[in-house]
Amino acid sequence: MSGKGSLFVVSAPSGTGKTTAVDALVARVPGLERSRSYTSRPPRPSERDGVDYHFVDRARFESMRDAGEFLEWADVFGHLYGTRAIDTRQRLDAGRSLVLVIDVQGARQVRELEPGAVGIFLLPPSPAVLEERLRRRPGDRLTEAEIRRRLSVARREVRHVEEYDYVVVNDALEDCVERLRCIVGAEHQSWRAAGDAARAITASFGEPDGGAAPWR
Repeated sequence: MSGKGSLFVVSAPSGTGKTTAVDALVARVPGLERSRSYTSRPPRPSERDGVDYHFVDRARFESMRDAGEFLEWADVFGHLYGTRAIDTRQRLDAGRSLVLVIDVQGARQVRELEPGAVGIFLLPPSPAVLEERLRRRPGDRLTEAEIRRRLSVARREVRHVEEYDYVVVNDALEDCVERLRCIVGAEHQSWRAAGDAARAITASFGEPDGGAAPWR
């Protein structure tokens, strides 16, 4: 109903599977896109510039940050990640709905600048499952120290779950994606998404004064 797209923010501890789940989600929901963040980290062998992330060197990232180009940015395990504000707003204004896959630091910044953003926190089924996923994560060869560090950060991140509108447990990928799809579908029919169009329709009914309907 609305001419402007909806903004979704998905956060989760490293290893929960948020990027995999969101990629599967956008493949199933027409008009929904995953925002590509900028990052200073080097690409993994399977990653492509402009598809998985916009890969830039640290100096360029810091220059963009200092110029105020980012809607949000964060230092995550020694690498910088950020969402370019103009890209986000242009796509939303064009009617595209976006999913930002960002950590709790970035999500807090987005909520301050875009109060209509819908927050979704993905939880792993348990700490043990999260550790197992980190150990067999494709594309990453994490040292024992890195695994311990990520688990420590996860313990801090899950304490922010109540800051989000929805919580989804990623116990099985298909079930997780279906829950996310239901959330997106419901939000697309919510007042904050359909407000302007809904106001126009309700206004067309005229005032409840018992007079003739305006379309007669």
